[in-house]
Amino acid sequence: MKPLRILIGAETYPPDVNGAARFAERLATGLSGRGHEVHVLAPSPTGPAMREVRDGVTVHGVRSHSYYQHEGFQVCMPWQAFPVATALMAEIEPDVVHTNAHMVVGRGVVRAAHRSGYPLVATNHLMPENLLGYAPIPRFLRRIYNELAWRDLGRVFGKAAVVTAPTPRAVELLVRRAGLVDAFPVSCGIDADRYRALPHVPGDVPTVLFVGRLDQEKRVDELIRAFAALPAGVPGRLEIVGDGARREDWGALADGLGIAERVTFRGFVSEDELLAAYAGADVFCMPGVAELQSLVTLESMAAGLPVVAADAMALPHLVRPGRNGWLYTPGDVADLSTRLAALLTDPALRRRMGAVSREIVAEHAIAATLDTFEGIYEKILGRDELAMRRAA
Repeated sequence: MKPLRILIGAETYPPDVNGAARFAERLATGLSGRGHEVHVLAPSPTGPAMREVRDGVTVHGVRSHSYYQHEGFQVCMPWQAFPVATALMAEIEPDVVHTNAHMVVGRGVVRAAHRSGYPLVATNHLMPENLLGYAPIPRFLRRIYNELAWRDLGRVFGKAAVVTAPTPRAVELLVRRAGLVDAFPVSCGIDADRYRALPHVPGDVPTVLFVGRLDQEKRVDELIRAFAALPAGVPGRLEIVGDGARREDWGALADGLGIAERVTFRGFVSEDELLAAYAGADVFCMPGVAELQSLVTLESMAAGLPVVAADAMALPHLVRPGRNGWLYTPGDVADLSTRLAALLTDPALRRRMGAVSREIVAEHAIAATLDTFEGIYEKILGRDELAMRRAA
């Protein structure tokens, strides 16, 4: 296809560390690498408005403010995001706009694109329920909040020509909760070769790895309890990469269970350190119950790791029980412990399941994701050109 000028809207973008930010970056740099002119509009990582070129992508930072409930997370004001989005579209005149959010920057991008008539694609990475830990909403009002939040998501994304989400389960939620009947799945995609090439660097004992935010929906406390419940004599270490509101509590939990010397909290790490963590691990565990895809699980699979994951949300799309790992019922710490023990004590089983993980992850190649979005852009641009010819 001919090179396009593409504007990507994002509520979070590197140096932020989370799955949505990593996807937005991979989408932007991947499209840029294919010859498109790519601009990203996102909250400024430092506060003041900024503009810089990173990896061939022009990043426009909307003036932002630190969010009091989440250290290191920047948010924008609606009355700032919309005018900036409008002015940027007037300046660059994008061929297509692709929002990856609907809250503040995303809402401003959608509103500006809709008013200006630019073709719009929307991709959802958010469950509104995940925001409850960062909003002062009384417990008795949370069900009402969730219903209103999903409807709001539907109203905003309903202005897009095409709506996607990373997995069939994520699409089901958009249809059932937000009323977006035409949404369809497009994997976030990963550069599997980057992880497949990692040499396994075994430690003295096998290592269980978790990567992600240390917030309540990730259920890392269940992983810690399951690790503490391993039968006597089962070798193993637990490595936890990431940071969040529950890190101190979960560190205290490991100490209280008497396993602090076998659990390492790494905090945020660099990309090279993350690659080294995958290379040094033997089992990956994702106990989270709100994963719309889980990029870190995909990365671990590409690195050849067997996976033990919660039977929740989109994780069953990645784990084939008995083939590349196991699923367990969230909250069933005993079952999780049993599954971990089986892998920690059987190197041959780990190798066999890890090989299947690599086969499964081939379905999620970033090249296929980029192909799909290029096809979407081409389709909606063709649709707009046909409409203009008919109007003339």
